[in-house]
Amino acid sequence: MTSDQRGGRVLVLQHLADEDPGSIGDHLVAAGMQLTTVELDEGEPIPDLSAFDLMLVMGGPMDVWQEDLHPWLVAEKAAIRTWVLELERPYLGVCLGHQLLADALGGAVGPMPAPEVGVVEITMAPAADKDRVFATLPPMVHGLQWHGAQVLRLPPDGIVLASNADCAIQALRVGPCAWGVQFHLEVDESTVGEWSEVPEYQSSLQALGRDAEWFAGEVARHLVSMEGDTVRLLSQLIALVHRNVSERKEAVG
Repeated sequence: MTSDQRGGRVLVLQHLADEDPGSIGDHLVAAGMQLTTVELDEGEPIPDLSAFDLMLVMGGPMDVWQEDLHPWLVAEKAAIRTWVLELERPYLGVCLGHQLLADALGGAVGPMPAPEVGVVEITMAPAADKDRVFATLPPMVHGLQWHGAQVLRLPPDGIVLASNADCAIQALRVGPCAWGVQFHLEVDESTVGEWSEVPEYQSSLQALGRDAEWFAGEVARHLVSMEGDTVRLLSQLIALVHRNVSERKEAVG
């Protein structure tokens, strides 16, 4: 059975039109997967989870605790709990999606002393060496950061996979197959230009005395290595999804 035949359906939970799967989506489609995007901030409902093989939860300018401003966060957290704890299928959360994974499963998320914005160094934790998705990454990677909140406490059954001086939980895994990354795997040459138009992101840049031109230059310097790390991580995740799809097909005959 080829990868294209195994395919897989991906449920993308999106919180801002400009924060789409980007290069992550390109790699998943190239691997034969079909993406279904739900724009939660526009009121789109979450479909039946059992029809999907991978949940991909993207970033956004809101915070996990702002349920009064964004009531759809309640349903999203419930869906994440069902997905990870009951269906036990692969999950990947990016930035806000990373924080939602921790928050929904009993961890804690809160504001940082200062926003982390730029392309920064991220160090793999010892547990990454034995992780089936992170094991192929080098000891240090560069990642695009644009966030003012962070995971402060792991949920039960959570482990730290990467960290740096400003953010102790840059990547985590909960259980056997749910991963979160604070840094943006989906980065490409258009990312900074698009996100710099978002008011919340403009404010964090200004607070640091930086501008979009500086940020775009930082991305350009490290884009090749960041893209390579994204490919390495996704190749392992895609292989896991394909195996799970094959096993479920075999189980039903």
